[in-house]
Amino acid sequence: MEVFLVPVSSQRYELYCEVPDEPVAPDAEPPRGFFRRMVHRFREMIAEAERERRLGRRQVANTWTSRMKGRLLRWVAESIAEQRLLWHLRRQEEGTLFYPDDISESSAAETLRSQLKRDFDKHRTWLAVDSVGFIASGLLMLVPGPNVLAYYFAFRMVGHFLSLRGARQGLNGMAWRHEPSAPLAELRRALELRPEAREPQVRDIAHRLHLEHLASFFERAAEPPMVKNPS
Repeated sequence: MEVFLVPVSSQRYELYCEVPDEPVAPDAEPPRGFFRRMVHRFREMIAEAERERRLGRRQVANTWTSRMKGRLLRWVAESIAEQRLLWHLRRQEEGTLFYPDDISESSAAETLRSQLKRDFDKHRTWLAVDSVGFIASGLLMLVPGPNVLAYYFAFRMVGHFLSLRGARQGLNGMAWRHEPSAPLAELRRALELRPEAREPQVRDIAHRLHLEHLASFFERAAEPPMVKNPS
């Protein structure tokens, strides 16, 4: 698995990867067990949200349930990018970390561990919080209609659980190789460019790294371009 240490400010980094979607058999029978069924439904929802995002559909919803489902899928699609790396780490035994070649290998390795430790602590805390919310949302089962609040907490609960496992695997279960990357160092220098120069530079770097969605990720995560007032 290839992971990229992306500079998003002069001193801050984010981990990034591009991996294929996990296949979900359309006719697969849901597994037994409450939590396994939740994970199965979670994967189905992820696959559906990804299909909607790729196709760019804007269907008109006629019912309250359809509108709520549409909003939920849009929220899911926006949430996927943040946790996708961790979800895939949980099944890996080896990985390669590409880091900007203007920092040392030891610094890159320490940043990787720091990021994964931060993610582990964050998702462990939110797993506990959302588990309480999911249990409390059971009180709404007596209200007619879909329990949207329960779906919300169930999605978050499964997502945090898988992210927690991924962060733990990245910290303790994987052998990491470290490779310096000149294009990633160029990304740091691109942070100082004006908006009209920064965007094509970032897209060129993404093309050279063969990362289809790096430019949009960088746009969301990085500091805004510096705009100097004309003298």
